[in-house]
Amino acid sequence: MTRFAFDVVGFDLDGTLLDTSGDLAAAVNHALASAGRPTLSVAEIRPMIGGGARHMLAQGMSATGGCSEAELDVLQRRLLDHYEANIAVHTRPFPGALEAVDALRACGVTVGIMTNKNERLAREVLGQLGLLDRFAAVIGGDTTAERKPAPAPILEMVRRCGGGRAAFVGDTIYDIEGARNAGLPAVAVSFGFLSQPVAELGADAVIDHFDQLLPALERLAR
Repeated sequence: MTRFAFDVVGFDLDGTLLDTSGDLAAAVNHALASAGRPTLSVAEIRPMIGGGARHMLAQGMSATGGCSEAELDVLQRRLLDHYEANIAVHTRPFPGALEAVDALRACGVTVGIMTNKNERLAREVLGQLGLLDRFAAVIGGDTTAERKPAPAPILEMVRRCGGGRAAFVGDTIYDIEGARNAGLPAVAVSFGFLSQPVAELGADAVIDHFDQLLPALERLAR
């Protein structure tokens, strides 16, 4: 069998492999309601996802009147508690995601995850969905001292996956800039939690469905 172009392919989680927007929006709205704020629609919250729970909540609070850092501390705990208790109610893989991961593994590629979600929560949602054993490494926003777009957590994911030629797949500017900072080619998915047009992310390739991923990676390698 011909060796695949990359040894390691890393994925972002929220908005890339998994559509977590329903459960994240419910957690944000739980925190907002507890503070007497109006709730937001899933469509309004989707572009807020990607920079971690605190960043997402801060944007939600800003959209409904702003808040102090002390208030954010309290509300973030409420958000995380609600999210952890309801982490896989609505969350599902995007169409074709698992098939693409399995196809990469069948080609001898080691797959990993680097997400700005806390590692424990990333492992929890993957475990509840029965997906954890597909990934050789799961790096969260709290696994290393930095989070995307810093290169360190992506490079740590590659290291834990055994090293070699690697690429990264994501949906936000944190993913694409993180991959670029780590010196890796980046593939953007157009169906994720976009806060700007996908063409403006600066990715090396864009896919509209996961059935386009392996061909896109092969083109990047050439």
